[in-house]
Amino acid sequence: MSAELAISHLCKQYPGVASRAIDDVSLTIAAGEILALLGPSGCGKTTTLRSVAGLEHPTAGTIRIGGERVADPANGVFVPPQHRNLGMVFQSYAVRPHMTVRQNVEYPLAGRKIRAAERRRLAGEALELVGLQAYAERPVVALSGGQMQRVALARSLAYRPALLLLDEPLSNLDAKLRIRLRDDLRRIIKDAGVTALYVTHDQAEAVVIGDRIGVMKDGALLQVSTPLELYNAPADAFVATFTGAASVLQARVERGGGDGALVKIEGSDLPVMALPADDPALSDADRVQVSIRPENVRLQPAPSGGAGMTGRVRGMQYQGTQTLYSLDLYGQRIEVVELGTRPRFAPGDAVAVCLPSQGASVFAARAEA
Repeated sequence: MSAELAISHLCKQYPGVASRAIDDVSLTIAAGEILALLGPSGCGKTTTLRSVAGLEHPTAGTIRIGGERVADPANGVFVPPQHRNLGMVFQSYAVRPHMTVRQNVEYPLAGRKIRAAERRRLAGEALELVGLQAYAERPVVALSGGQMQRVALARSLAYRPALLLLDEPLSNLDAKLRIRLRDDLRRIIKDAGVTALYVTHDQAEAVVIGDRIGVMKDGALLQVSTPLELYNAPADAFVATFTGAASVLQARVERGGGDGALVKIEGSDLPVMALPADDPALSDADRVQVSIRPENVRLQPAPSGGAGMTGRVRGMQYQGTQTLYSLDLYGQRIEVVELGTRPRFAPGDAVAVCLPSQGASVFAARAEA
């Protein structure tokens, strides 16, 4: 049922636009894998998905589904969308309001000339997969938004596509419903055994749903990694900040012998971490950036002697189960999150700051924060 998706050197440039909407993107999604394509608005993620779907004609590169070339402009290959064996789920539910739930799910099966008894069986299996078998005979307009999105998902899975494409399918739902369906969506896709490309701008969605995450910016694919690797070893400062590293500090490198160098925050003589001599961040300059996630920083009351790295609380935001602090650390801003229902510090307090060497990433200073 599932098939590998292989994209090689994909480009898309619209007439009259200087920059490419997709700029030399290559990635492979294994059969049965879910890849979440993450990035800000206008980064090219939806254009990539639409190119895979056959709704956009690539300028260059190739797309293969299950080993079959479906797009190769250099050789005049372009397979129409209806012949790519795809399922698609969009932001809008795109249900047919005059039909029942079952009729909505059976609709694409009828277009494939499948017999009525087989249509009913396949639709029933798809509805059971998304947890709507008890609603099969209800008018689709009687359902909630989350249920209608499940109908759209069942309709896309009923004919057993080789590849499922999802374009921000949860963005029209309210926050609580989005979280509930997000948690179910991965299970449904995995139970269906289908390969999936999931486009989103929501980092939490990407982490929960994707086996791997690809981060895009300005048409380029910056990194493809597991959620664990992406959060703990981002490829550059943009990936780090877009996935939640709220603080990017300017730092300097002090080289030792041949064994590496020490990284020190500007304004401080205390080392944050040591880097080996072959670290990529040391290849260009003595100025680097250190990205740190707010939940990895530890705070304590500042000792009376002033030893250690110290900062001052400039602001705080109480959030019930946690508190977000904004600190001044040697003239730079750093954000820290502490769990707990009672804040420990107030604006103006001096605090000892512990920056975790294992939870920080270092990039050459020319990288964009």
